[in-house]
Order: sequence, then structure tokens, then C-alpha cells
Amino acid sequence: MRLTEDQAQAIVQLAQQVAGSHARVRVFGSRLDDHAHGGDLDIMLELSEAVENPALMAAQVSAKLSRLMQGRKVDVLLSAPNLMRLPIHDVAFSEGRLL
Repeated sequence: MRLTEDQAQAIVQLAQQVAGSHARVRVFGSRLDDHAHGGDLDIMLELSEAVENPALMAAQVSAKLSRLMQGRKVDVLLSAPNLMRLPIHDVAFSEGRLL
């Protein structure tokens, strides 16, 4: 995985500040390929409770993580009981790695 331990810890802390202390963070996509270069950061936040405003939460996490990652693009996917599960969720669950 192309994240340092410090980056991984900072990502989890930041995500939990915005989404709540029980949020779990899963990285998926190109960041898992140690041989790749560049690329965005794809994360999924796993939430056990309903999200009132998912678009706002995803945007806040994305913007804050982008600043943390020196402007790198960050895509945030949410998984919560009140949100529809899409095929991308299956990819994130099957191929992603928990931080």
C-alpha cells in the first residue's frame, strides 16, 4: 500500500473527527498497488449509523484529506445503513484494506 504509517493514522483520525469515532476507513483502488505511481486516494468510510447528509460528509472528508495529502485528489465512498449499496461498495469491501 502506498501510504506511510503516519499518513494512514492521520487519515483515520481525520475521518473519525468528521464521521464519528466508530467510523472505519478502508483504502481501495490504485493506492494498494505498490508498483503504481501517482493516482488519487480512494477510501470508503464504514459507518454503523445512518448519515443525515452524506454528500456533505463525503465532501468534508475529501477536502480535509486532500489538504493532508498535499492536494492529491481524494474520492470518498460512504457505507451506512441508510445508503444504497452500489457495485463500487462490493469492490471496496472485497479488494480494500482497513486502516
